[in-house]
Amino acid sequence: MRTRKIFVAVTLLAALLSGCRKAYDNPIANNSQQPDKVLFDKSIKDIEKHRYELARLTLQTLINTYPDSEYLAKSKLAIADSWYREGTSHALAQAEAEYQDFITFFPTMEEAAESQLKICDIHYEQMVKPDRDNTHALRADQECRKVLLQWPNSVFAEDTRQRLREVQEVLAEAEYRVGMFYTKKGSYRSGVNRLQTVSDHYPLFSNNDEALWTLGTTYEKMGEQYQPQSVTAYQRLVREYPLSPFTDDARARLSELGAEVPAVDEEARKVQEYNLANESRKGPMKKALTIFGTAPDVRMAAKTGEPAMTSMMPATPPGIRPSRGTSTTPSADVSVQPISGPSALDTEPDARSGQQQQPEQQNDQ
Repeated sequence: MRTRKIFVAVTLLAALLSGCRKAYDNPIANNSQQPDKVLFDKSIKDIEKHRYELARLTLQTLINTYPDSEYLAKSKLAIADSWYREGTSHALAQAEAEYQDFITFFPTMEEAAESQLKICDIHYEQMVKPDRDNTHALRADQECRKVLLQWPNSVFAEDTRQRLREVQEVLAEAEYRVGMFYTKKGSYRSGVNRLQTVSDHYPLFSNNDEALWTLGTTYEKMGEQYQPQSVTAYQRLVREYPLSPFTDDARARLSELGAEVPAVDEEARKVQEYNLANESRKGPMKKALTIFGTAPDVRMAAKTGEPAMTSMMPATPPGIRPSRGTSTTPSADVSVQPISGPSALDTEPDARSGQQQQPEQQNDQ
């Protein structure tokens, strides 16, 4: 009796798991019995049953045999999806190349935006903690921005925007940690350079209010000549992060310095209020288990607000100014002027004559 109960429980569990299996995302609802449709349906069943190699062979047969098929675009996308579902490092690299090919050949299809989002997800899923290599985080930032720049009205735009906020939370956290490390050890110039970059480029960063407060106090430690930068940091903290625990102290410091206390930016206040209300923090058990994983924690990332749409550029370190007489704007203009008077070719000896004599002297010796 006990064995029979266990068998029934296992059978129900298997049925439940098979019913919850995620179906393929891009099927074609068509009951046609055309040969190309039959091949496509067979490949989709193979993908759902994790027979990825067999599915790719079938799809490649369809593409080679029926180059004018209406299922051609879907077949190329299915090949990319099969690599993506396979999930190994090699398979993800192949999936990225296949998605890029799909975008190149079918840029006007709605699935092109989805393919670009998948490329973003490939790097997003390989991101690691902020104190480790940020190669995949940088690539995810670039690839997600492409979705919003090339397909701003796509149905995938909002999902991409949230993904970008989470990626930029990881990038900002990495820069923030370095800046805080430098300021605590007394390397103030290096510290404020990093923190200034974070506060300027990632205003949605969850610790940006503390970064601005540290900026203000560190600039004060660097001397009176940096008081304007300190005041600017305090004013931004008061204006853009009114719900921060550092805001009251920033107001007090502005009053002591005789600087203007700015009014609160209502739009910024609404964004901060929404993000604070929807943030989720780790519990004690989750924090203890985090040390064994490599994936970054993005639960503190903003849930609303526009993410940065440009690559992060380091701020100019304090005390560094452009050289006099040089233009800060690069120019590609080239000018040609005739030589007037004697030149070095006329007045200086020919350097080649000395080089020719050296081998002769060595032979004589």
